[in-house]
Amino acid sequence: MSDHPEFHSLRRAQRRFGIRATVLSVGGFLLYVLLSSFVPAVMNQPLFGRLTVGLTLGLGQFVIMGVTAWCYVRHMRTRVDPLARGLRSRLHETGSRRARTTVPPQGAGQPLRHGARGFRTW
Repeated sequence: MSDHPEFHSLRRAQRRFGIRATVLSVGGFLLYVLLSSFVPAVMNQPLFGRLTVGLTLGLGQFVIMGVTAWCYVRHMRTRVDPLARGLRSRLHETGSRRARTTVPPQGAGQPLRHGARGFRTW
């Protein structure tokens, strides 16, 4: 299965999004931490009443995570899931064809019987 071209395109689609989402999420959080550490005067600037730049950026982290989750769901539905369904159906068809063409091993399809002392035997 790992040699299948559709499997490679599926992995590429997942990897591309994963890298972008990680950079966005971790980058946003790292920017917030760095600004808080090295430019506290900017982070303490009031915007409206007691609402500061730092508090706004901190709350913005929730927005970034929500947008990332929404983009993940959308990406999976539109790009990854169709590839996965196609690959699954092709593998299922291939497995069904193989099952029809192979001879079952001797004793296959027969019920298990209990032998002496209750152990299952063929």
